[in-house]
Amino acid sequence: MSELERFRDQIRLWTLKQLYALGFGHYGGSLSIVEVLAVLYGKIMNISPQQMHDERRDRFILSKGHGGPALYATLAVKGFFSYDLLYTLNQTGTRLPSHPDRNLTPGVEMTTGSLGQGLSVAVGVALSQKLSDLPSYTYTIVGDGELNEGQCWEAIQFAAHHKLHRLFVFVDDNKKQLDGWTKEICDPIDFVEKFRSFGFWVRRVNGASLEEIEAAIQAGKQQTEKPVAIILDTIKGQGVPYLEQKEDNHHIRPSDEDRQAIEEAIYELEQKCSTEDVIR
Repeated sequence: MSELERFRDQIRLWTLKQLYALGFGHYGGSLSIVEVLAVLYGKIMNISPQQMHDERRDRFILSKGHGGPALYATLAVKGFFSYDLLYTLNQTGTRLPSHPDRNLTPGVEMTTGSLGQGLSVAVGVALSQKLSDLPSYTYTIVGDGELNEGQCWEAIQFAAHHKLHRLFVFVDDNKKQLDGWTKEICDPIDFVEKFRSFGFWVRRVNGASLEEIEAAIQAGKQQTEKPVAIILDTIKGQGVPYLEQKEDNHHIRPSDEDRQAIEEAIYELEQKCSTEDVIR
């Protein structure tokens, strides 16, 4: 197992552990972004706990804030705070609320949760970095359902107009949103063609492939005129077959059968990786 694969497995393990301890939560959309978070924090981003006040650091903004558990797991594995804090997810007085809060959680750059707003903030950050002539990159993840919001497309058009080529937008195309299948609620048609028509450099990849995600990022960095959109072909509950196949897997209050399946998934991941092996 490679170091990056171990990092991915640790993120998935701790995402499951904290949600299981809480007793409910956004399993589906947290698990579908594990791979991209592993590549960004394990291979790509210029960021560490020691760099949080360095203006030249890269920024990450989780626009789909309900994926917070996966981000928290990533930050813990990366060393921003202790694993014990993960067990306080969404509890009274926690530093890990249901959706990320920059005033509470070490490593969180922006408070998000109101869908559509995180992308707008990421575009503003990228513009600021360009005006300041900084070498930093801004990365953001949006959900496919989130792109129902008109505000997103205003931000996308603005980013292309200003040629924010150091902005990377990842679309978690996991095919579902809160109320059902995205295609049935508001068919997005073709994200690749839509982003391209707005003036982005675009690539669609297998969102479960660390290699494809990294290759797309490196290719996107080679051009210097357009912001980048990488469409992640993912599955809600990704990496846990039982949850992938569960119809209502956006937000889960586990049944006895669900809990048993989650326990088995946690056990299997614990056998694959050790929390002492950390990318930092």
